Amino acid sequence: MISTGLDSELREIMSELLKLFVYGTLKPGESNYEAYCAGQAVEVQEAIAYGELFDLPFDYPAMTAGDRPVYGYILSFSNAAILDDLDELEGYSSEPSLTPNEYEREEIEVFSLDGRSLGSAWVYLMSVEQAIEIGGILLADGRWTGKTLGN
Repeated sequence: MISTGLDSELREIMSELLKLFVYGTLKPGESNYEAYCAGQAVEVQEAIAYGELFDLPFDYPAMTAGDRPVYGYILSFSNAAILDDLDELEGYSSEPSLTPNEYEREEIEVFSLDGRSLGSAWVYLMSVEQAIEIGGILLADGRWTGKTLGN
């Protein structure tokens, strides 16, 4: 198959997209997707990352480091400025502060549902200690939805 210039341009654009792995309220159909991501995400793909998922007593979850599959989506954005709004929502700041961040933003490897590597994506992670301290309950199946909470 002969690659055209258009194919090359498309590959270049896709490689420059900001990718974010979401597992909670930013997933399609959940409470914050419409306000923050709808109309801005240029691609949405189901995916798995590895960690541990906790249901927090605030109607949102937290993902921590770990080795269990966590199910979510990769949202791809053409404008990296989306991180400003998402950082604020997630209680993250890269600036030194006396108050600790609620979440840290880190880059992790993400996978398709059949286990193929999809490269890296940003994710908001909480420490295991913090998730437990605030009453988080481990979701051993790695899936969270606010839909069952009446949201």
